[in-house]
Amino acid sequence: MKTCIFGGTFDPPHIGHLLIAQTVFESEHFERLIFVPANISPTKKNETNSSPKTRLKMLEISLINNTNFEISDIEIKREGISYTVDTLEEFVSSSNLDKKDLFFLMGSDTLRSFHTWKDPERIMELCNIIVAIRPGFTPSDIPQWILDNVRFANIPRFEVSSTNIKARWREGKTIRYMVPKEVWEYINENELY
Repeated sequence: MKTCIFGGTFDPPHIGHLLIAQTVFESEHFERLIFVPANISPTKKNETNSSPKTRLKMLEISLINNTNFEISDIEIKREGISYTVDTLEEFVSSSNLDKKDLFFLMGSDTLRSFHTWKDPERIMELCNIIVAIRPGFTPSDIPQWILDNVRFANIPRFEVSSTNIKARWREGKTIRYMVPKEVWEYINENELY
């Protein structure tokens, strides 16, 4: 089963995440695309984030009625810092997937630090990496051994980020159209950010 894993903090999940996921799902003909919210992101462990339970709930709200997408709480259940290599190892062993059917989706902003991740070579052995290009990205920043092992997705570029959304919310600015209406209501009702 051709599967794409889309990992991240998703704090909050926003329209950019959803549009990228849907576009990649369609263009790559995936049979399933699985959102995997991190318990604690190794790159954001010093930041204040919403609880894993809250981020999982916002993802559930965002993806309701879209049968193309699934959510896995594998990293939340594992607890501790979430390392992609550990998650992929678990998917491979539990789903009996091999590299030809396993893909990992990341943004080009994330690709810049990929060489610092836990065991990036093993990640590339386990799966195919698809990169969604974000505005301002230049591949000259990326080591060649990584560029040789990733594929850039041909998708529309959206300049929406969770960081920007949280900053706008704290400043009393609207985040309408940046997140699904149900997520906006959840953020408001639960006084997040």
